[in-house]
Amino acid sequence: MADHCNGSSHSSESFANIPPIKFTKLFINGNFVDSVSGKTFEAIDPRTGEAITLVSKGDKEDVDLAVKAARFAFDNGPWPRLSGSERGRILMKFADLIEENIEEIASLDAINGGKLFSLCKLIDIPAASMALRYYAGAADKIHGTVLKLSKGLQGYTLREPIGVVGAIIPWNFPTIMFFMKVAPALAAGCTIVVKPAEQTPLSALYYAHLAKL
Repeated sequence: MADHCNGSSHSSESFANIPPIKFTKLFINGNFVDSVSGKTFEAIDPRTGEAITLVSKGDKEDVDLAVKAARFAFDNGPWPRLSGSERGRILMKFADLIEENIEEIASLDAINGGKLFSLCKLIDIPAASMALRYYAGAADKIHGTVLKLSKGLQGYTLREPIGVVGAIIPWNFPTIMFFMKVAPALAAGCTIVVKPAEQTPLSALYYAHLAKL
């Protein structure tokens, strides 16, 4: 594999200080694990065509494990049963962690997606934390509606988490689209299985690490 810290092979912006890539395995049931098959694929720097690192390759068996874990967490875990305000507090902490690690995350999206580091740092990553904070604020404001029916009866709607959400993330905005899908689902109390684009999986795996924290 090519040395991704070799700044001489890259274009205008310097990536000499990119930290080592720490998270390359699948994240299932709160842990980073190898794929069932043990297969991996190369994460590519699109500016050079060189490999950055090897990432575990998820397959049908891995998807089944992830869905089962998410379903078990929904049926038996605390997340759907927390109050909206408690979920909001945790999502706010998630946003704090993103902002604390903005340099590292921006580097991942830059080298893995070919985006400018400066734009990732100034736009994409802050937009992610803003989305999280927005939905964190909405988490305790999910209200039902009382409906007047015929014959003196009343009905009501109850908005509650529906179950496991599947999210497929495109390659061109790996961070922004990640949180546009993940943040509202988590705020509502759902559990989630995320399939990042195979071209840009590195920041999604880093967000899994932050979510565990």
